[in-house]
Amino acid sequence: MPIRTPKDITQARLSPHAEVRARTGRVYWTEQEGGRTLLTGWDGAPRRYASHHALNPEVGYGGGALNLGEDAVFYVAEGRVWRLPQGGREPVPLTPPFGAAADPRPSPDGARVVYVHHHEGRDVLAAASTDSDDWPRVWARGADFYMQPAWSPDGAWLAWVEWDHPNMPWDGGRLMLARVQGGGLAGARQIAGGPRTPTFQPLFEPGGGGLFWIENPEGAELDRLVRFDLETGERVVWMKERTFFEPAWTQGQRVMSFGPGGALYLRENRAGRAHLWRLTGGAPEELPLPEGAAWLTSLSGDEAGLAALASGPTLGERVVFHDGEAWRTRAHGWPAEADGGVEPEAVTFRGEGGAEVHGLYYPPASGAERPPAVVSVHGGPTSQRTLAFNPPAQLFAAHGYAYLELNYRGSTGYGRSYREALYGNWGVVDVADAAAAARFLAESGRADGERLGLMGGSAGGYTTLMTLALHPGVYRAGASFYGVTDLLALARETHKFESRYTDRLVGPLPAAARLYRERSPLAHAHRIKDALYVFQGSEDRVVPPNQAEELVRILREHGVPHRYKVYEDEGHGWKKPETIEDFYRDLLAFFERELVWR
Repeated sequence: MPIRTPKDITQARLSPHAEVRARTGRVYWTEQEGGRTLLTGWDGAPRRYASHHALNPEVGYGGGALNLGEDAVFYVAEGRVWRLPQGGREPVPLTPPFGAAADPRPSPDGARVVYVHHHEGRDVLAAASTDSDDWPRVWARGADFYMQPAWSPDGAWLAWVEWDHPNMPWDGGRLMLARVQGGGLAGARQIAGGPRTPTFQPLFEPGGGGLFWIENPEGAELDRLVRFDLETGERVVWMKERTFFEPAWTQGQRVMSFGPGGALYLRENRAGRAHLWRLTGGAPEELPLPEGAAWLTSLSGDEAGLAALASGPTLGERVVFHDGEAWRTRAHGWPAEADGGVEPEAVTFRGEGGAEVHGLYYPPASGAERPPAVVSVHGGPTSQRTLAFNPPAQLFAAHGYAYLELNYRGSTGYGRSYREALYGNWGVVDVADAAAAARFLAESGRADGERLGLMGGSAGGYTTLMTLALHPGVYRAGASFYGVTDLLALARETHKFESRYTDRLVGPLPAAARLYRERSPLAHAHRIKDALYVFQGSEDRVVPPNQAEELVRILREHGVPHRYKVYEDEGHGWKKPETIEDFYRDLLAFFERELVWR
């Protein structure tokens, strides 16, 4: 039976952002248990490793929890890089316990590990020895951010991506290449990228002669795959006019890998549906996904096989492995009874000024005509809802609601123009698209226009609040979880990774200070007329609790109908199962009261 209760949502062992790594047939992945992220591997059956360690890479939004060497697993826990030898022996710390580490990449000979390190506001690429007590050395410094270090197979080259404020990694950056020489790097040079050309995931080919990466050239609408010849410097575009990029919100993201037959396997994102390509130098060949899957991420492998995280609208996350002939499941991320549910429909409708707006519409499981509906606004805002497994959508559908995942202008997956339509217009076009979504649902007969709810977290909470304030009555009720309420405070208080994000979304400070005030929900909260539920984590470092508290103060002063709940020891998103269950129980009860019984 598919997901029907809030408790069902707590049964996930694999998150949508689980990391999967494979080498010589060995497969390891990150798994959730009791709000902790643990290391699991395949040894004829799933097996837990180093269970006393909760993996916690905390550079930016995290990610880059583990990588594999020839005879060991390298992972991040307690702010340190650890080496876990094969054979189940005790893990050994390789780095001191200060700052935050991410994406440890062992050298081909296993003598060193390169990783991203953050401490006291500074990010660097550092290298540690795997067989001595020497302190790590800084190998690259000077850029504001680093990600995706990659070794050549012979250990002679290192490539990585770096970028500077005010860019985010999807705006522009530099692909760097350097010789590994002695105890450091020599001759580091930029070989691709630029202020308006982002690059993603450098990957050396197994023979060592070439380096691949993904880029979105300045002025180009879509992405391309490029190969760089290390000997001649020649660049060849292998695929172009595709959507390959993921917004690099976390370290360690992977959309391509070499695999069986020495081929390059690359995932394309076509309006939220995954397409897997195999490239051997000739015409690309599209491969079928695992049965029932529509989304694939975290690709990793070699000649022995390709591993990935797969899911679909009615298929819970699972770790899969392709041996060159067929897909095989290595781990299920949900109980078998969680599979199933309703199939979504990809929809496109017209927004303000005739602009195209995209979304995924989930009908109610009951099949009722003109049901109540909830519109979900994703966070980011540079992000996307895909056809990956969506437990909240299935939960609401099971309770008789239609559910629309709104990929408003500003979302990825639809080209550069669509993604950048939000630049300078946050709080304008996303809000207009949220209002247009309500009209679309009502006019198309997919929902009862008098019984619509709106909800979102983080940037999605911001859009929810602004929509309720600027378009009262369009939605009957809304819910904001850890939503942004004060743009000036966000720019002043948030973590380093996003501290200049609003330069693009709103404008650079101090020149744009007036716009920051005008587009803050706090400036308009008194205009909200519809019921509102505000959720907040007490330990949120991205959107601190004072933002929610000031919003609630204004709501209370102006008699706006609202509820407010703070979850102790939770941050920017819920981790503890008891929090998740309580949150969805309250959310369902709130919308039932406001949309069904009122």
